[in-house]
Amino acid sequence: MARRTSIGLDIGCSAVRAAELSFTATGVVLERSAEAPLPEGAVVDGEVVDVAAVSAVLVQLWRTGRFSSRRVTLGIANQRVVVREVEVPKMPAADLRKALPFQVQDVLPMPVESAVMDFHPLEVRTTGSGQVVRGLLVAAWRDAVAALVAAAEGARLIPEAVDLTAFAVLRAVGSDVHGETTTEALVDIGATITQVVVHSGGAPRFVRILMAGGNDITDALVERTGVTVLEAEHLKRGLGIGDGLNGELTVVGHAVEAAALGFLEEVRSTIDYAAATSGHRAERVVLTGGGARLDGLAPRLAAMTGLPVDIGSVSHRLRPGRNLRPTDDAATMAIGLALGVSA
Repeated sequence: MARRTSIGLDIGCSAVRAAELSFTATGVVLERSAEAPLPEGAVVDGEVVDVAAVSAVLVQLWRTGRFSSRRVTLGIANQRVVVREVEVPKMPAADLRKALPFQVQDVLPMPVESAVMDFHPLEVRTTGSGQVVRGLLVAAWRDAVAALVAAAEGARLIPEAVDLTAFAVLRAVGSDVHGETTTEALVDIGATITQVVVHSGGAPRFVRILMAGGNDITDALVERTGVTVLEAEHLKRGLGIGDGLNGELTVVGHAVEAAALGFLEEVRSTIDYAAATSGHRAERVVLTGGGARLDGLAPRLAAMTGLPVDIGSVSHRLRPGRNLRPTDDAATMAIGLALGVSA
């Protein structure tokens, strides 16, 4: 019998990445992964702007990646996606899907008819008026989802689901050891978007999408020094955020330091806010994404939060297939999306 497979497709701001997993009796295997750069402006702040350009890149990605199927799970995260904790009356899943727009219309920052919604239940509790389900409401503007799907369909791919990429991060790197109740703050740092997911033992408790990322540091370098974007990227990677504002930093060093500290302060305040509103205080922080390995970033965030900070890995989730190297950080999101079929 053929092995069951799944493909996750991450359409980022600067590149598209896909990962194909197979689910076997002995575990999850990474069969193949690939990525391809996107032209500038094709995707802006997580939203597909140029559908045709993205479709063209996806055609090339499937040609070079040699994936066994055209069925994919897409990920979405941008400023037009909201995640809110809500309570709804307990009812069968089919009934809830029909009733959800009416149950949550008062908390949506968009018209119900313009939204695509999903509900992730967390717990059932009893109130004076009956049982209610507390969970996370995920809502996105319908046109943003439609552009994402259109880009995939333009490459003759078949989107089977659109998932919040924050949940993909949780599946890929979150700790969920049986009996483990550790509360973690997962921080995925992309080029223009950073996602913070607080979970306890694999159950999401808080999600926030921040419109900030590694490009903020690059842009600060361009503005302060007049170098090109490409030169700024090289400078950023080579310098990191240093040992602190010790008076010995160059103009470049000060620009990197100031931008990084502003970004990290936003992350720190988000983690604190999650503890205050969700009742789940993080015991450790796990970093993922392209910006996670900036030299000095992890220890600086550890000092600001008073928490241990580690770099996330998918190694505990899967093993590479034959003749494939272990995956790098770039495919983490795509792997998490593919893992959704077993969630």
